[in-house]
Amino acid sequence: MSETTGQKLTNNSEVDTMNTSTIPNVKNSIFESGKWWYVGASDGARRSIEAHKRKNSNRMFVGGKYVPASHPLHTPGRFKTFESVAFASLDKYSTVAYGYVYIISNPAWEGWFKVGRAIDAYDRCSGYQTSSPMRDYAVEYCKYFDNRKNAEEKVHEQLANNKIEKRGEWFKASLKDIKSIVQNTEL
Repeated sequence: MSETTGQKLTNNSEVDTMNTSTIPNVKNSIFESGKWWYVGASDGARRSIEAHKRKNSNRMFVGGKYVPASHPLHTPGRFKTFESVAFASLDKYSTVAYGYVYIISNPAWEGWFKVGRAIDAYDRCSGYQTSSPMRDYAVEYCKYFDNRKNAEEKVHEQLANNKIEKRGEWFKASLKDIKSIVQNTEL
């Protein structure tokens, strides 16, 4: 194994003959028969590094997870969160209506719950984690809607009608009461 890259080398004689400036920055790569190869993590098949890079040049990964081309925000590349994807493909983001209305909590604000909307509630929650040294935000509940903006507005309106204390998108009430309102919201 190469100490600088972590890649596997088949034998020491190959190390002497290879040009170390051409070592690919590709995980699961090996040097065999005078050439660099990618060994598939799922199937164990060997492919040339060039073929592997070509295949991945059109793929999208968010938080290390593959996102299919059918996703409305699909943009080839590697992104930390869907929010960063949204900025990379802002024109697509503004046209996507569907998504989730979510309830997020943080034990630092006991009894308070954030009710918001996102294409992916868990991705949104992971974005909040960066502002908390304890990484203790949690998605308590989320429900899918064809129009997340209208659904969120309706939920906020119902919470206000129930005289629930509010600060922005944070509401002071029992999780059971807020969850019931979200569950029973229909468009």
